[in-house]
Amino acid sequence: MPKNKGKGGKNRRRGKNENETEKRELVFKEDGQEYAQVTKMLGNGRLEAMCFDGSKRLCHIRGKLRKKVWINQGDIILIGLRDYQDAKADVILKYTPDEARNLKTYGEFPETVRINETVVYSVDGLDEDIEFGDEVSSDDEADAVDAI
Repeated sequence: MPKNKGKGGKNRRRGKNENETEKRELVFKEDGQEYAQVTKMLGNGRLEAMCFDGSKRLCHIRGKLRKKVWINQGDIILIGLRDYQDAKADVILKYTPDEARNLKTYGEFPETVRINETVVYSVDGLDEDIEFGDEVSSDDEADAVDAI
């Protein structure tokens, strides 16, 4: 059997986020890019995002971010628009909540944007005032106990 000549296995590769604590420079959007907020995670490296230009787009998380940067619902991201598909885009960067607040103070985002809060879209009146008619009185409970 051959000897292992590597430098270790999964546990060695696990600790590779050295640059997480460093402050990075704030990245502003350029031509062909747009700010967006994640509305729904779809899986398989895809998500649905509401762009700040008013359109909803299906976004693809690029490989550089895929297993290193975790994107959740409600996060503010920078997406690259596609010339040939307006309904699809690519995720370029995820902003931290501090960076997103700074961008909002610079006037890059609309005032209606909520940072660091999950976006919940519900169908109107679907979950409101649910009543259950399965009330059991004490007489019914006594009859059920006697039957046993």
